[in-house]
Formats: sequence, structure tokens, C-alpha cells
Amino acid sequence: MSEDGALVLLSGGQDSATCLAWALTHFTHVETVGFDYHQRHRVELDVRLEFLSLLCAVFPDWASRLGDDRILDASALTAIGQTAMTQDMAIEIGENGLPNTFVPGRNILFLTLAAALAYRRGLRHIITGVCETDYSGYPDCRDDTIKALQVALNLGMESRFVLHTPLMRIDKAATWQLAQDLGGQDLVDMIRDHTHSCYIGDHVTHHDWGFGCGQCPACHLRADGWRRWTKA
Repeated sequence: MSEDGALVLLSGGQDSATCLAWALTHFTHVETVGFDYHQRHRVELDVRLEFLSLLCAVFPDWASRLGDDRILDASALTAIGQTAMTQDMAIEIGENGLPNTFVPGRNILFLTLAAALAYRRGLRHIITGVCETDYSGYPDCRDDTIKALQVALNLGMESRFVLHTPLMRIDKAATWQLAQDLGGQDLVDMIRDHTHSCYIGDHVTHHDWGFGCGQCPACHLRADGWRRWTKA
């Protein structure tokens, strides 16, 4: 297993794009993986390919470190039950206090599939953009969940994976700043204009912070972070 090989969970959104840049500054070989779960905002799967292509063109040093990209089928998440991330339904808070954009088990499944792929590819480090500072309250984004999952994956695969969460303790404003620190204004512009975070899937309406409906929780977080960062 490569001590300096990494796998980044790249959805096509702001957070995972920033994490990819972070990984490319820390590891000599970086591969990427995305997941198709018939998400309502499937445009992110197209956007992620555009982002990868642009990243290679603008940052040739990073391009030399980039390896294979894959999309894995995670459609079982949609088959299990309806959520506002997989069905055309209003976004609201459920009786359990969680938004109905929460897809039960999503990040746990994603990281399990990523670890299985990393095992086959000989990659030790797995990077994901989950965060519990500025997020929608998803329990599978919490630091405790990730730490517990790292233990389970290492025990179950007899491996020494390291799950990295560069955004875990920072908010969206600090995420924009991290992009600036990693790749300057070029990276900030790329993330603003060539990633997708909107839950509704609106990749037509453009704002100063990027594309999105401007109304869903993901857009609110992204827009608020942008405004706080640009005014700092």
C-alpha cells in the first residue's frame, strides 16, 4: 500500500473540490471517485468532470499528480427510500429534527466503497469533505462518525487507512479562504464557477458565489460563506 497515495471523494461540489486541491498539495499520487445514487442534482456528476479537466489545464503541477477517476453506482440509496436529495419534494425538517435532505447511510456507504477501491488500488489515504462546523446537521458528517468508521474499515479490511477531513473544523468562509491559500484566485474562481452544490440541481442561475437556486440549504451555506469571506 502506497504511503503517499490518496483517494479523494469528489462529488463536484465546493467542499470536495477544495479537498482535492488540499490532497494534491499533500500527496504525490491522487485518484478520485464519485458516486451516482440517482441524486436530484445529478448535474454535479457532469460538473466534476469539467472541474477535473480545468484543474489539469490551470495547474499542470497538480495534473502530474492526478491519477484515475471513477464513478461508482450507489443507487441502492435511492431504492431504500425517498429523500429530498433523490426525489422532487419540498425540503423540510422531519420529526427527528433532521432535514429530509439527509440520506441515511450515504457517507458511510460512500466511505466504505471508497475504502474498498483504495484497497484494490493500494492507496492508504482517503479524503472526504464532511464538516460539522457549518453543515446541515447530518450525523454521518460528524468527526466521531468518521473516527469510528476508520476503525471499522481498518479492522474489516486488515488495513491502515487514514480518513482525512480537512474541512471538519472550519466553516464555509474558511473553506473559501483555504481554496485561496491552496491555489490562489485561479482556484477560487474555478470553484465558484465550475462546481455545483445546489440540492435542487439548478446549474443555470448564476450568483456572485456560483450556480444554484439560492434557496436550498446548500445554497444558503455557500452564499453566506462567500459573503462573510469577501467582507473579511
